[in-house]
This record gives sequence, structure tokens and C-alpha cells, in this order.
Amino acid sequence: MKKKIHLKPKLFSLKFLAVVLIVGFLMVSQAVLIANPVFAGTPPKSFATLVAKVKNSVVNISTTQIIKESPMLPFFMPNGPFGRFQGPMPERKMKVHALGSGFVIDKDGLILTNNHVVAKASSIKIKLANGKVYDAKVVGRDPKTDLALIKVKPGKDFPRPVKLGDSDAIQVGDWVVAVGNPFGLGHTVTAGIISAKGRVIGAGPYDDFLQTDAAINPGNSGGPLFNMKGEVVGINTAIIKGGQGIGFAIPINLAKKLLPQLEKGKVIRGWLGVQIQDVTPELAKSFKLKKDQGVVISYVFPDTPAEKAGLKQGDVIIAFNGKKIKNAYDVSRMVAATAPNTKATIKIIRNGEEKELQVTIGTMPESGQLVPTTGDTWGMQVQKITPELAERLGLAPSQKGVVITEVRADSPAANAGLRPGDVILEIDRKKIRGIKDYETALRNARGENGLLVLIKRGRGNLYVVLKKKTN
Repeated sequence: MKKKIHLKPKLFSLKFLAVVLIVGFLMVSQAVLIANPVFAGTPPKSFATLVAKVKNSVVNISTTQIIKESPMLPFFMPNGPFGRFQGPMPERKMKVHALGSGFVIDKDGLILTNNHVVAKASSIKIKLANGKVYDAKVVGRDPKTDLALIKVKPGKDFPRPVKLGDSDAIQVGDWVVAVGNPFGLGHTVTAGIISAKGRVIGAGPYDDFLQTDAAINPGNSGGPLFNMKGEVVGINTAIIKGGQGIGFAIPINLAKKLLPQLEKGKVIRGWLGVQIQDVTPELAKSFKLKKDQGVVISYVFPDTPAEKAGLKQGDVIIAFNGKKIKNAYDVSRMVAATAPNTKATIKIIRNGEEKELQVTIGTMPESGQLVPTTGDTWGMQVQKITPELAERLGLAPSQKGVVITEVRADSPAANAGLRPGDVILEIDRKKIRGIKDYETALRNARGENGLLVLIKRGRGNLYVVLKKKTN
């Protein structure tokens, strides 16, 4: 009798089919990963090659500033054992040291950094990765964007310049590497991603920061933020005190635009001569706008490019040289970036109708105020409290008021002890909820007996009186 052989063809076929499907799936998945850029940005196994390529071009910066101070006067009792104090204590000088970072941008020894790293420095020294130290001098500074250009006399071993990339091309989620001098520890590398773009944090009128979670600490200021090609896409500038994984960098494209002027020592900006504010849903309804768009001109200053061009209070600017306007920061940046004495086209909405006006851009006054406000009488500039600014200053998200962003030296505000970061809560016992309340209160203030201001500073509130200067 022949022995029967059972091959179980169905089970064999199913196993074979499963293997084919798995192999096919893996091949297709690999093809998708290669073809689809969404999945192509897998984390690199190491940043070592990139770091080796760029680290020598990053420098550590140390500065010395000499400041004058009057020591605190001791409390002397008239009849005490030390007798009565007879005269002022002598003023003494102190040396203050600060640290930062920078990076080489050309073979002749030009180094880009932050303005706050080198401002008011009496001496500047840079240290290379190989330990060699050079003396540096300031070529040009721009406090409004916190950029500075310094220069050394390069030696034979001076590192090659970095490549400047395109910060407009960087995307949220892209990998970046920061190199700098945190806490004076020397060349330190951290990595992360771009967390956000176009951040406004209240640092100045041209805020447009890249946000990153690459670790940035004091001393990193002025250092480069690299993309994966080893190109600089940002200049590490700010952190949120107490925050983790939240750092900010100036987009390199902004620096590239200003470099020619920084090399000449001074940045000259365009000027319009208007006071503006963002369009809110309430304002859009009042001005009969179809949607929340543009900025409202709340005041046109006399004898300015805006007045000569025919701009009026209540006009809504919706485009500048063909580019749509989203908010007041857009107007500030676009106008400032326009060369003085050049013509620009401004599209506005007036009484529900669109119009185009030609304006010849002026030169920003030496005072540096792009948008003067009534607060300038008292020597202070303010801005509304944004969520980012509230977080940076440690304020509650619901905090009302306006934040002082600038105090002019030897002004009523300065003499009263006001300083940037103070939050104005009241003026002459009237609550200040935002810019509109602030401007209204100042216009209505008589000021004969001074201006009574309630501010929030840190965890406490404080009343101060601003008095007009008398000649």
C-alpha cells in the first residue's frame, strides 16, 4: 500500500504570500521615506561632522565696562559716636565684565554679534577655539535690532568665515545647532529644532524672532544658530527667564540686510511719521471693514512724509509696496527697511473705499522714534501686552495695562525712576487696560502738579509722580 503524503498546499501558500507582502511593504515604505520630504528629515545619527565644520568660526567674546557709582550713604545719627556726616561720598569707578559669543563673517576679521554684548564696552577681546585671543573694536551697532559688528586684525591662523543661510527658508520643525559660550564655559554645542517663526517678544520695534528649543543660556548671546548645511540661519539673542527649551534668535536675513550699513558704522532707517495701532474686531466694525486687516492711523504728525502724502487719521493701511499688512510690526519693519528719499505706494481704506497714495519716505529722526506717541512728552514709549511678552515678563495672561519699552535719559519718566519692563496700571487714578486708554489718559492729563502713575514692578505695585522739566 502506498503511503499518502500531505503537502498542506493552502497553509504553504498563505505563509509565502505573507512573506511577499511584508517584503513589499518594507520596500514601498522605504520608497515613501525617500520620495516624501515630510518623512525625509529623520534625526541625524550625529552632529559631529557639522560641528567640526563650523566650530572654529565661532568666537567667545569678553568685554570690560567701566562704570561710575556713588556708594550707599551710611545712616549717621547727629549725636552718634561717629558724629555728623560732613560731605558727599567720593564717586568710584568699577570694572564690570561680561561674556558673549560671535561668529566670523569674512576673512578680514569682521565678526557679527549682539549689540547688548558689546554696548558701552571699554575693551573687547575675542577668543578662538584654539585659545588664541585678539583685541576687537566696534565697527557698527544697531540697538533697535540688537545687532553689532566688531573687527579684529586677523592672524595667519584666523578661522574661515561662516556661510550665511536663508532664514526665510527654514521651517518649523527643522533641526538646528547652536554654538556659543554659555556661562563662560567656552565653545559649547546644543541642538534642537525651530519651534516657531515670527515671534514678537517685546524686545524692540522690529521683533521677528526664530524660536528654538536648542539650549540657549547667558553667554550664548551673539552666537550662531546653524541649519543642517552648516549655514547660519539665526543669531542667538534672548531667553525667557525661568523657561526651558524656549530661546530666540534674530533671523539672519535681517542681519544680511543691515550689514552694509553696519560696516559704515550707522543704520539709517525710513520714516513715515504716523501713530498706528492694530485693527481689532471692534475697530473693523467701526471702520466698516470687511475683515480684520491692516493697521489704523490714529495720528498723523505735522510736517512729515505721511502728512505730505495725504494720509489722514482714521485711514487703514492694508498694503505697503504691494505687500499685505497684518499688524503694526509689519508697517514698522517695512517702512524702516525702505531707503529714505525713495517713493513707496501705500494702499489704504478710507471711509470704506480703497485708495493708493504715493509717499516719499523720510529719514528716521535721530531720537530713533519710528512711531512717536504722546508719551514722548514724558520720555517713555510703551506697547501692548502680548501673550509672548506676558510670558517673558512673568505676568499673568490676563494682565491689563501697557509695558514700558523705552525710557529717554534725563526725562520726567527717567527722573521718576521708571524703567523698561514696568507695567503702567493707572494714570491720574484712571485704569489703563491698553494702548487706547494710555493715549487717552495722556491727552487728557493736565500735568500742572505732575502725572500720577501706578506701575507694576515685579510682584508689587508702586505709585510715582512724573514732573515736567522746567527751563
